[in-house]
Amino acid sequence: MLSLSHLQPLFAFAATLDLKNPEAAREALEQEFPFSGEAIQALRADMVQQLEAGSICNRGQDPLRFSRVVKPSTDSLQFSVDAVLMNGAGPRHCHPQGEIDLCFALDGKPTFDGNPEGWTVYGEESIHIPTVAGGTMLILYLLPDGALEFLS
Repeated sequence: MLSLSHLQPLFAFAATLDLKNPEAAREALEQEFPFSGEAIQALRADMVQQLEAGSICNRGQDPLRFSRVVKPSTDSLQFSVDAVLMNGAGPRHCHPQGEIDLCFALDGKPTFDGNPEGWTVYGEESIHIPTVAGGTMLILYLLPDGALEFLS
């Protein structure tokens, strides 16, 4: 599984973000953890290795396979972390406290809700149907307190 200790710097930084301003949070994440930088690309390699080994995204079925990587805890600064492999649409849901997504393109030229690979942030109380179009993405989702409400 992905190492909790490798995610600690991300948890510490994410805990300082104001998810009421998702664009500013996304810009701050890109500044602190550049998508093309060594740390994020090492995380990509680790996630792809874990995917190929079957230790993440081993639940569900296409177009949405997923796994819980970390439950909210004091070690994760109350963030939950999920890994999701997508090549279509997922269920409509609400982010009561916001959501931080790190999206990696695996094939094609995929977008996540119209955004290219990289950081995507949703604000508090945001609602969407997460959709990957144009290929496949491996996505790391961080949820404050694991807060997520599925909607019909």
